[in-house]
Amino acid sequence: MKRCIFLINYLAIGLLFSCQYEFPEPEQLSPDSGQADFTKMVTIGSSITAGVMDAALYNRSQQNSYAVILAQQMKEAGGGDFNVPDINAENGDLILSATGGNLGRLILTLNQTTGSILPTPIVPGDALTAFSGDKTTLNNFGVNGLSLAAALLPASGNIQEPSNPLFNPYYARFASDPGNSTPIGDAASALANGGTFFVFWLGKNDVLPYALTGGAIPELLTSEQDFSLRYQTALGTMLQANLEAKGAIGNIPNINELPYFSTVAWNALPLDNTLAALANSVFTDYNNGLDNLATAGMISVSERDLRKINFTAGQNGFVIDDKTLTDLSEMGLPSIRQTNIEDKVALTTGQILGLSPGEDPTLIYGVTVPIGDSYILLPSEQEIMEEKINAFNQIIATTISANEDRLVLVDTKNLLERIGQSTETANGIALSNSISPPYGVFSTDGVHPNARGSAVVANHFIEGINDKWNSTIPKANPNAYIGNDLPR
Repeated sequence: MKRCIFLINYLAIGLLFSCQYEFPEPEQLSPDSGQADFTKMVTIGSSITAGVMDAALYNRSQQNSYAVILAQQMKEAGGGDFNVPDINAENGDLILSATGGNLGRLILTLNQTTGSILPTPIVPGDALTAFSGDKTTLNNFGVNGLSLAAALLPASGNIQEPSNPLFNPYYARFASDPGNSTPIGDAASALANGGTFFVFWLGKNDVLPYALTGGAIPELLTSEQDFSLRYQTALGTMLQANLEAKGAIGNIPNINELPYFSTVAWNALPLDNTLAALANSVFTDYNNGLDNLATAGMISVSERDLRKINFTAGQNGFVIDDKTLTDLSEMGLPSIRQTNIEDKVALTTGQILGLSPGEDPTLIYGVTVPIGDSYILLPSEQEIMEEKINAFNQIIATTISANEDRLVLVDTKNLLERIGQSTETANGIALSNSISPPYGVFSTDGVHPNARGSAVVANHFIEGINDKWNSTIPKANPNAYIGNDLPR
C-alpha cells in the first residue's frame, strides 16, 4: 500500500483570522478586602498554578498564570507583592514530549503543503535552570506534575543530578532545601511568615497522569483512602501554619472534557474510494473470522459488529488496540476495532495518524498498524476517571466543610462544564472549550489554560472569594490577556 500522509485539520478556519477582539469593561465596585486580608497571599498547586501553557513553563506563561493574575487583582483590594520563582526561559522545556530532546513550547503551525494546522514544538527549547533569586520571598509554590504525595514527600537529588524516581526538577529549582524540603512545607513556611491568605489547588495530578497515558497504567490513579489522608494532611498543614489565614480551594475539573481529548476527532481519518477499498482488503480474513466466531457463539453479535473493520469514502474511525475486548489471540485474531464517537482521542495522536512507522509503505498508523492504548481513553476508562474525580471532589468538599469559616470551595469543575456547554462568557463573549483562537481558553497542549483562560480562572476564584467574605476584588478583563498565537 502506498505510504499515505492524511490531512488532519484539527482547528476551525477561524484560526486564520485575528485573535484580538474587544470585551466591554465590566462595571466594578470600589475594591475592598471585606472580611479577608490579602496583604500576603501564598499559592500551592500543580502546573496550572505554576503557569504551564503550551506544554512548557516559560516567561510569558509564568507571568500570565491564574495565580499571578489573581494577585494582580487583589492588589487593588489591599494585596501585596506576589513573587514567583522566575523561569528565565523564552520557550521553555517541553514537558509533554514523547521523544525528549531540546524542544520548547508548542505553537500552532500551518503546513503549507497539506494545509494542516498542528501544535508543533519550538526548536530549540531552553534548559531548565535553578532559581537564583531570594527563595524566602516567594509566594507561588506551583509545581508542574505535583501530586498530593509529591507535595508531602521530599525528593532527593538536585537539578543537575537527580537520583530519586520522585525527583521533580520543577520543584528542585526553587526548593528551600533540595532533597529535604517539601512543596507543602515551603508553602506553609511562607504562610507562617506573615501570610494572610492562601490558594490551595492540588489533586488534579492524582488522576491526570492516568488520562494522559490513555488509561494504560491503572497504578497512576491514587486510591480514595490515600487521597483522603494526603489531602487532609496537606490542607491541614496550611491551616495550621497560620491560624488566622483564610483560603480558597480549587477542586478537580472533569479531565475527560479537556480539549486534549476532543481536538482530534474520533473519525479523523479521511479516505477516498480507492484507499478505502484497499484498506478493507487487508481485513477480509479478520472480518470473516469474527463472523465464524459469532456463529459459533464464542463472541456476541454486538461484539462482532464492534470489532469489524470497515472503511468508507470520507471520514473514518481508525484502527486501535482495545484491551477490553474478548481475547481471541488463540484464534489468531487481535483485539482491535475502529474508533467510534464514544472514544476520547489524545491530541498527540495527530503526530502519528496516517504515517508509516518505518520504511514499509504498507504499514500505516490507524490503518494497518493499530493506534496504541496510550493514545485513547476508552469508554470504560472515561467512566473510571469520572468516578475517581467525583469521589475526590467529595473528599475535597467534606474537608472544606469542616473548616468553612476559613475556607471557600471554588468549583473549577463546574467552570469547565459551563465552558464546554458554551454557557460561560467573559464580559458578554462566549468562551470555547478549545485551543482555537480567538475564543478558545486552552493553550496549544489542550490541558492548561492559555493566558486568556487563566484570566477566566482567576475571575472564578475572585467570584468565590468575594461571595464568601464580602470582598470586592475587581475582576480581570480577559481581553487584556493573549489567547493562542496564530499559526506560523
